[in-house]
Amino acid sequence: MGMLALPFLTQTKGFSAKIYATEATTRLGQLMMEDLVSMHNEFQHFYGSNSGSPQWMSWEELELLSPALRKVALGKDGTELGGWMPLYRSADVEDCVKKVQTLKYAEEAWYNGTLLIKAFSSGLEIGSCNWTINSPKRNVAYISGSKFHPVHAMEFDYHALRGNDLILYSDFSSEGVLTNDEHYNNFPASTTYNSSTTRDCSADNDDRILKECLLRNDESLEEREKVAFICSCAVDSVKAGGSVIIPLNQLGIVLQLLEQIPVYLESSAMKVPIYVISSVAAELLAFTNIIPEWLCKERQEKLFSGEPLFSHPELMKGEKLYVFPDVNSPELLTRWQEPCIIFSPHWSLRLGPVVHLLRRWRGDENSLLVLEDGLDTDMALLPFKPMAMKVLQCSFLSGIRFQKTQPLLEILRPKAVLFPEDLREQINISSTHSFPVLYYAENETLDVPKSRGNVDLEIASNLATQLSWRKLDHDDDMDIARLGGQLFIDRGKHQVLSGNKVSDKPLLHWGFPDVEKLLAALSKMGVKGSVEECMSDAESGSDEIVHIHEPSKALIEVRATRTVISARDERLASLIFEAIGTLTDGI
Repeated sequence: MGMLALPFLTQTKGFSAKIYATEATTRLGQLMMEDLVSMHNEFQHFYGSNSGSPQWMSWEELELLSPALRKVALGKDGTELGGWMPLYRSADVEDCVKKVQTLKYAEEAWYNGTLLIKAFSSGLEIGSCNWTINSPKRNVAYISGSKFHPVHAMEFDYHALRGNDLILYSDFSSEGVLTNDEHYNNFPASTTYNSSTTRDCSADNDDRILKECLLRNDESLEEREKVAFICSCAVDSVKAGGSVIIPLNQLGIVLQLLEQIPVYLESSAMKVPIYVISSVAAELLAFTNIIPEWLCKERQEKLFSGEPLFSHPELMKGEKLYVFPDVNSPELLTRWQEPCIIFSPHWSLRLGPVVHLLRRWRGDENSLLVLEDGLDTDMALLPFKPMAMKVLQCSFLSGIRFQKTQPLLEILRPKAVLFPEDLREQINISSTHSFPVLYYAENETLDVPKSRGNVDLEIASNLATQLSWRKLDHDDDMDIARLGGQLFIDRGKHQVLSGNKVSDKPLLHWGFPDVEKLLAALSKMGVKGSVEECMSDAESGSDEIVHIHEPSKALIEVRATRTVISARDERLASLIFEAIGTLTDGI
């Protein structure tokens, strides 16, 4: 879902950021974007395109909207109307994908020679990942929505996230789970792990502790039960002569339903066609059967036994499953049969084949519409009312349950954790944890505790032997030397190699010259001046301005961080520079 917005960024003038994504995510995201563009083109074909602002964006039309629709159009504070943008085109999608650097799991990518970036499976969906970003001063792990027991995707690789200085926790998906699931709210106290019990555990013991927590929360079993319930409801609908529309967004759930619904139909001795209608359906289903490296071990074992990774190729061969690009496909019209079960976009119920299908069956009380939780059902179904059609809304876990958060973090052992501000009141981290907990919010800067000191610098031996050390006049505890060379940063290492000679460089000065001594030094050179103004403030510190009167006009600004000489006469400027040099350190 996140990739759907990416073309809006990449087509922005001046955009030059580096984009990283896994190979599977990039391909699946590209197909989703292409499908969205295709549905939008179909919409324009029927209703016409509008090069200017849509009519509904006029204030006269906005005032006629219901409060809920007006909130969608204008935002919470009524200032987001200007944020609406025309949808991108196919060319924008192609250009966007070209700018993405794709990675495999655990593959190294170096950004600017300094940051080491790796992606590790999060278990949420095929290709979904968490990230580690290693720099010379801090190692950061980014945890997004993750699942410990995925049905299709590769398992959550939490081992790779251990031992980082900072964990940025950005799993917002479980925000409503805590209050919606009493079973998981009533855990016994033994599921709370503190640092005293986990800090000294070995890796094997860590796994044991985490598995104990997982055994109390078998999300994969819960997900399978929900899929089974959807299948039974679908079979009941077709038995009654109704049809089923499934515009779900989660690919993993769709793949499960495509495998399980035929099993339920066969056990009920029913022959009902299953249609998948989407402009990218054929490519999407074919892609899922050639990516074993992105799937769980159970799916990979099918490859070695000579079986397809998923069952939809066999279902298509057996004419139980049909794939069509759109509802107007001639082949679909010739094979059309009711009742039927249809998978088609779009989950918003505003674009795609689902709009036509809902208009066809909305008055059939035996038909069924399956939606995901989180969608405002009343708002989504508003254009299709009155509706006699049954609606089944299901929620699927798309992140880490709160009860697992603390045991997981104790096993990962970070030096600090950042949580979203929205979760401050909901999440309960034990006071005995071994890491500080901070909370971040949108558009706010957060100071994070420093993890490491200075960066190591390797100096070529021929340069190191040429360093001429000298004491600072104002600091006897510090030695300083001039170093001339070229700085190279590669794979996190900083090196200085031979470059221009030191003698080729101009003399460097530092320090805060005393104004009275400066006037005395200038007087010996025949230059007369006076201190005209003294200022002091919290930001700039003490500033002093010296006006030169003879032999010509000049200005000297002595500031806390620099001294500025302003003079039309180059010879006078050189004399002033020379005088300042006698009062400051230099190499």
